[in-house]
Amino acid sequence: MTTTPLKPDEKLDFKRILPIFVIVLVDLMGLTIIIPLLPLYAVTFGADALTIGLLGATYPLMQLVGAPLLAGLSDRYGRKPVLMVSQVGTFCGFLLLGVANTLPLIFLARFIDGLTGANTAVAQAAITDSTTPATRAQGLGLIGAAFGLGFTMGPAIAGISLALTNNDFHVPALIAAGFSLLSVILTGVWFKETLPAAQRHTLARQNAGGGHVLQRIAAALRSPLIGMLLVLMFMQQLIFGGFEQLFTLFSLTRLGMDGAGNAAMFLYIGVIVVIIQGKYIGDLRRTYGEHTLIHASLVLLGIGLIGFALTPPVPVPWYSQAAVQTALATSAATGSEGVLTGIALPLPPDGNNGVVGFVWMLVAVLPVSIGGAMLSPLINSLITRRISAGSVGGALGVSSALNSLANAVTPLLGGALFQFLGPGSPFILGGLLCGLLLWLALRRIPPVPEDEAPATAVAAAH
Repeated sequence: MTTTPLKPDEKLDFKRILPIFVIVLVDLMGLTIIIPLLPLYAVTFGADALTIGLLGATYPLMQLVGAPLLAGLSDRYGRKPVLMVSQVGTFCGFLLLGVANTLPLIFLARFIDGLTGANTAVAQAAITDSTTPATRAQGLGLIGAAFGLGFTMGPAIAGISLALTNNDFHVPALIAAGFSLLSVILTGVWFKETLPAAQRHTLARQNAGGGHVLQRIAAALRSPLIGMLLVLMFMQQLIFGGFEQLFTLFSLTRLGMDGAGNAAMFLYIGVIVVIIQGKYIGDLRRTYGEHTLIHASLVLLGIGLIGFALTPPVPVPWYSQAAVQTALATSAATGSEGVLTGIALPLPPDGNNGVVGFVWMLVAVLPVSIGGAMLSPLINSLITRRISAGSVGGALGVSSALNSLANAVTPLLGGALFQFLGPGSPFILGGLLCGLLLWLALRRIPPVPEDEAPATAVAAAH
């Protein structure tokens, strides 16, 4: 068997992508340190469940406004200055979170971070500038790989810092601010502008009179093809984001898995995501194309979610109901479980312990992780190949904003389904929605021939 050598435009230039990847990873380290602790941090200031929900929605809702605006400005003024502004905002938000002594200050910190939170969208635009249509999915997949690495390291750093400081929640926030400051420094020193000034002048004329950011979102959604891709992006984030957010609750109530067991499962998921997005997605895209892989990803995600929902209720061998109840009542640093102490959880009874449910879940999580890992970079890659190079930043900003909206809706919708229709209902509904999205994708998203892909700014960067 012989392997056909890759053409120059089919090889991802890792030297050009590496600074973007490292900067995004460092930036995400701060975010992933905070995410597991924010509910507990709010509880220390007397927040109830509703307030915690509102706090969780503050960041993505503000990002819904800020990300498209800043990403669009990156088309006009360049990627580097806008990325710097976004990262400085994140740093200020984390710093304020670290010194906060009242609940309103915590809300203000998340408001600032969310409003300036275009880091990922601008980084995606920079990767688009630095790749060809043939390498774009692999390049954008590295952003997802950075997320996977961040979500395996950030919570560990948070847990260690709490253990060493007697559960002082200010310390992880200040550590997150430190990572954010490092990302600002790396951007200023290492990152080279990917959008040349001559092209920015052209974009300024193209974007003149483009209207309010919400008008641009509405205009993008009205476009028959791009609108469908953006809807697909929103729905996949709603589905996969719901899986991530409700995973711990489901595994606790179905298998009796505590914080340590769930941490191990998240590490397993993170490793799969990193491998798929960092290594395989480029080769798969070159072989099958975005169109086919999006269909396959929806099938994998749908089947995996339904399989996950049907996990047998067999508690893990080390499960003890009394031990889990004690841990929930006394835990001060186990992420989201800490805020569940006042919620009646249907813990499994003792007895009938075994490995069947755990092994079943390991198998079911595999297609969910693979499908979820591929969808976002593939959809973004297809979006960039359906528009002119001059609109890349704005389009990816809209995509990022819709992700933020999905992240704001998911906890409310998924939590209601979980509580009123049963623990497996959000995942079954997600699997069925994947089937609907597959049908829509087959009907409404035609493939893009390679020679029809619009020119990007890759050549101009040399």
